[in-house]
Amino acid sequence: MKKYIAEGIGTFALVFCGTGAIIINEQTNGSLGLLGISLVFGLIISAMIYVFGSFSGAHINPSVTIALAVGKITPKREVAFYILAQILGAILASTILKIIFPKAVTLGSTIPSGDLAQSFIIELVLTFFLMITVLGVASKKEFSNVAGLIIGLVVTGIILVAGPISGGSFNPARSIAPAISTGNISTLWIYIIAPTLGAISAMLVWKIFNKEA
Repeated sequence: MKKYIAEGIGTFALVFCGTGAIIINEQTNGSLGLLGISLVFGLIISAMIYVFGSFSGAHINPSVTIALAVGKITPKREVAFYILAQILGAILASTILKIIFPKAVTLGSTIPSGDLAQSFIIELVLTFFLMITVLGVASKKEFSNVAGLIIGLVVTGIILVAGPISGGSFNPARSIAPAISTGNISTLWIYIIAPTLGAISAMLVWKIFNKEA
């Protein structure tokens, strides 16, 4: 049970702080900017990895959980509970943000700025690199002390790249929560399917490299 609570709290923190930063940026005429928002996401992910990594592995992302199950790292019987905990934590965060910021229209929703295919491909490809990073640093003991920092920096970087196009999600729970809270679900499928395909692809590639080694 501890691992599921950890996942719920970790995803709550990600959505509350990350999408909260987007809302604050909108209401303060861009005081944080894309760099500031990206850093908030990266820093909170880094912190949650250090806090909850030893309890649940700190997936904090349904796509990561699914990919780890495909790679037989996370038991398949635990996948539904992980994802449920992540989504509930995310929805609770968005609900509280809606109460705090009743005038916020999107609540930090991820919405494509242009062509849907652009957002889909960006979310898929960059989630691939995020997942490869997670697998790479988690597999080597020499990275154990800096794993959270490295993953947090990658999250910051990919949001900087994708933010202006797709909103920079790479995480279905992060996108589902504000979408449900605002009813803005027309493009939500992008942020569920693309990151999941990207994470699974990374796991399959990682398995190939390990076989060759």
